[in-house]
Amino acid sequence: MMILYHGATSVCSQKARLALAETGTSYESALLDLTKGEHMTPQYRALNPDAVVPTLVHDGLVVRESSLIVDHVDRTAGGGLMPREAPAAAASRLWLVRTLAIHEAVNSLTFATVIREQERARRTPAEMEAWLASTPNPQIAAKRRDLMEKGPESVFVDGALHVLAGVLRDMAAALEGGVWLCGGTYSISDLALTAYVDRLERLGMAQLWEGRYPSVAVWLSSCRSRASYASAIEDYVPAGSAAAVRAAGARAWPAIAARLR
Repeated sequence: MMILYHGATSVCSQKARLALAETGTSYESALLDLTKGEHMTPQYRALNPDAVVPTLVHDGLVVRESSLIVDHVDRTAGGGLMPREAPAAAASRLWLVRTLAIHEAVNSLTFATVIREQERARRTPAEMEAWLASTPNPQIAAKRRDLMEKGPESVFVDGALHVLAGVLRDMAAALEGGVWLCGGTYSISDLALTAYVDRLERLGMAQLWEGRYPSVAVWLSSCRSRASYASAIEDYVPAGSAAAVRAAGARAWPAIAARLR
């Protein structure tokens, strides 16, 4: 039996749910409310000391880190998402590794925009500092503090844009070979990147690829047309929140666009 501890709009949780949906794997859902700090409880941190989501528990085996969860789910289901050909399999594994940097980039842009607006609106300065100080990793706390204070002017936004420029360039190059990143068949590579590119579009930042890399827009539309997208991502979007997320991104976009190189 698999139990998935996850957050509704967490991109890494979306990634794990996509794997479960694409493989048709049954699981028990343990949905955590991150806004209430349910990922910070001693019970959850016993499973995941970093207090992040998702975490998968499979018959007592604890699997952390979304790319490892995706790989574990795929292997358990028979390995159908990993390409059989060695070059495509190597490319897929590289994409899985690269999602660590991609996640950091998308996380920075999310915190610099919608999360910054939400947290600054609902917390006093003292509450904000307490919230930041509760983050177990001091480096992550420092990053979030900078993003909360400076928003689109943060150096972490510059770093995010640098990473994403390379990702989108390489995606476009891979998509020259077909509809999907590894050619004509949907694979673990497409699954691994869907939630991140989807988040950027939801933040109103599709201009990062529109015009220059139109194949990325076609790819995202194809990913969204799959049944797994609805059950793993769309169904978890809180009612009425989509417009607020896009508006926050739109307000920050001019400052972000000015930092593009």
